Amino acid sequence: MGRLHLMSVYVAVVEAEGFAAGARKLHMSPPAVTRAVAALEERLGVKLLNRTTRYVRMTEAGQKYYEDAKRVIALADEADDAALGVTASVLFGRLHVMPGIIEYLRRYPAMEVNALFVDRVVNMLEEGVDVAIRIAELPDSSYRALRVGSVRQVLCASPDYLDTHSIPQTPDDLLKHQIILARGLNPDNEIRFLRDGLPQIIKLQPILSVSDNDSAASAAMAGLGITRLLSYQIAEPLQTGRLKIVLSEFESPPVPIHIVHREGRLSSAKVRSFVDLVAERLRTATLQVSP
Repeated sequence: MGRLHLMSVYVAVVEAEGFAAGARKLHMSPPAVTRAVAALEERLGVKLLNRTTRYVRMTEAGQKYYEDAKRVIALADEADDAALGVTASVLFGRLHVMPGIIEYLRRYPAMEVNALFVDRVVNMLEEGVDVAIRIAELPDSSYRALRVGSVRQVLCASPDYLDTHSIPQTPDDLLKHQIILARGLNPDNEIRFLRDGLPQIIKLQPILSVSDNDSAASAAMAGLGITRLLSYQIAEPLQTGRLKIVLSEFESPPVPIHIVHREGRLSSAKVRSFVDLVAERLRTATLQVSP
């Protein structure tokens, strides 16, 4: 157990005047609290608390350590308040989150931001992340989530490919086309559509499967076949005409964009400011991000 954690447990026990009350305050079990204080005393080599069945009282050494621990915890909290961990997927982070981070740091130059842009779901608690931008339907969790928009799941191909192979008119037509699958969005070779208001699933045999979205987009722009990606991932080639959307009338519902944050950290005014700033930017984004 980390020393800061042990200090926090000890301070909670002292201020709650008991192990059971301290455990309730920390949402820990009483045995875990008892072990933590014992581990701290063993590490320090001094007795911090006198225990009876009715109360706990600090020893002289315990009183001094309590005062020192309070100062250390306050300094740690102050350091935490000056640092902010943010995560998003790589491309979305570069296009839509990084500009917000830059603006945020200009407003609050004393702050420090650690941006983790990766194409995987980050465990926010384990990796010290305060705010995450997630493009997905979210499972129930203890985190708070603010919906700020949505993006489309689109099928697209290059004009040259469509001129050569024809434009599909229905989802079934995809079975006659060359398919490029980005595994992150299409892990099971299946694409879900809405047809006459009812779900339809087409299972495809791709000629190319890739682990990253950029490679799928590049292959499609090179005329290899039809791929499905999120609309923001191909905003630029759509605007320049290097890719065209097909079967838009059969698209699945848009995927929501959420800002997810750890509830305790929202007590920081500067964290609230970051969430508000990014939320405003994402709600007004126009590059294939739908409100």
